Amino acid sequence: MSRPRIVIVGAGFAGYRTAQILSRMARGRAEIVMLNPTDYFLYLPLLPQVAAGILEPRRVTVSLSGTLPEVKLVLGEAGRIDLDARQVHYTGPEGEGGTLSYDRLVLAAGSVNKLLPIPGVAEHAHGFRGLPEALYLRDHVTRQVELAAATDDPKRCASRCTFVVVGAGYTGTEVAAHGQLFTDAQVAKQPLRTGMRPRWILLDIAERVLPELDERLSRTADAVLRERGVDVRMGTSVKEATSDGVLLTDGEFVDTRTLVWCVGVRPDPLAESLGLPMERGRLLVDPHLQVPGRPEVFACGDAAAVPDLENPGSYTPMTAQHAWRQGKVCAHNIAASFGDGERQAYRHKDLGFVVDLGGAKAAANPLGVNLSGVAAGAVTRGYHLAAMPGNRVRVAADWLLDAVLPRQAVQLGLVRSWSVPLDTASPEVARVPGRPLGDTPSPGGAGPADPARNQPGGEPAKNQPGGEPAKNQPGGEPARNQPGGEPARNQPGGEPARNQPGDETAKGSPDAGGKPLAPPPGQPEPGPDVAPGPVRRTDRPSQGDA
Repeated sequence: MSRPRIVIVGAGFAGYRTAQILSRMARGRAEIVMLNPTDYFLYLPLLPQVAAGILEPRRVTVSLSGTLPEVKLVLGEAGRIDLDARQVHYTGPEGEGGTLSYDRLVLAAGSVNKLLPIPGVAEHAHGFRGLPEALYLRDHVTRQVELAAATDDPKRCASRCTFVVVGAGYTGTEVAAHGQLFTDAQVAKQPLRTGMRPRWILLDIAERVLPELDERLSRTADAVLRERGVDVRMGTSVKEATSDGVLLTDGEFVDTRTLVWCVGVRPDPLAESLGLPMERGRLLVDPHLQVPGRPEVFACGDAAAVPDLENPGSYTPMTAQHAWRQGKVCAHNIAASFGDGERQAYRHKDLGFVVDLGGAKAAANPLGVNLSGVAAGAVTRGYHLAAMPGNRVRVAADWLLDAVLPRQAVQLGLVRSWSVPLDTASPEVARVPGRPLGDTPSPGGAGPADPARNQPGGEPAKNQPGGEPAKNQPGGEPARNQPGGEPARNQPGGEPARNQPGDETAKGSPDAGGKPLAPPPGQPEPGPDVAPGPVRRTDRPSQGDA
């Protein structure tokens, strides 16, 4: 008799935990398949420390194949799910299509950046949901401080050293707190003009920072931010974003090259494409995490609207704590559906919250006990080490080194502005030159799409002096042929022409017949204004909060 197959879509907190518990319970009696665009689980709470140079990127990633040896990993992105045929169509990392049949399906696709209809935000802001975005922000902030220190123009210096963060929840608060420390450390070695220092602005329409947490935690975080010099503005947000700055809702225009969008998240559009009952973009499930009318389909994490049995009439919030706990319940209920044990309803009880504010500062209330300062910092780091499913020793080692050694403020240039668009259904995957066009699935699971022209944050004009960004581009990349820029085309070691498959001859080089190679049909001519930016899905709703 063949083994039943359980397909898990997504390797976030919910998907990873489901696979981890199921593999222990199944003991080889079921085939467990995980479909995910990357080969790692990302521990999101420590992402701000990656952007601030405290942790190396691989420290916050946990290998799926290394920690889930009984789970088959399939690299790809789900494009269409046929519920009647019990099949998941996906597109692999090299553009190939594939299909997975299942006996049980777990939808744990997670969430993406939340978009609001504010002019200019999609073009000029960057989110903070994936590792590529954290790497981009780290390079971008470093570059702005270095360029500011080199300029003699006070206005340009102030603009480059002004960083605007929208959203004072968990992510935005931690990004601003760590960011201020990071830039202050940079200018200590590379001073700016007399009387100038980096300026971080934290905006939110709420009345206080961390509005979803206890007010005492909010006061602690607010005090730490203001003490460090962060400009905290509650009841204020962005009215319009431009290449030169942002217009605030109070009428002030702030000159800046940096807009970090942390207003929250929305469920992955994959859930909406199923045509099943939804609740504000999340798939409705019962307390046992099963989809009504589809007993073979389970959903958990940010993609699922799970009834909150502790607060009747409401649904559990989209947090990592809930996703992790729901994954465990989901695994037990899947086993029960095969006759192994009894079903469980999802219930939760908050054990407290922790907010890392950088250095030795934090805000925490474990078991309802409010802490601040060094004590809260110790509890916060201890919690993260206990919660991580791997890399604990490496993370602890990086923390120790950060305490005794200065951070390295260098630009690696691995992620460009157009590689991390705000409007993307895959924040965990950076768009890269030469990437197969199939990274955006079609309804059949493998259709190509043309890259968009003139994406925000495209490459700067050539030969800008000193690697300055292109005009009117916030934080543009260094010009080509400048130190730190890309190699010139057709030079030894240079990159192939844009939008060409990585191993093909660059445009303009003679082929075997001595004729110049033309770009593929429908593909734009390579040039400084064309970047392989984001490609919208054709099988999913484009954007918008429910």
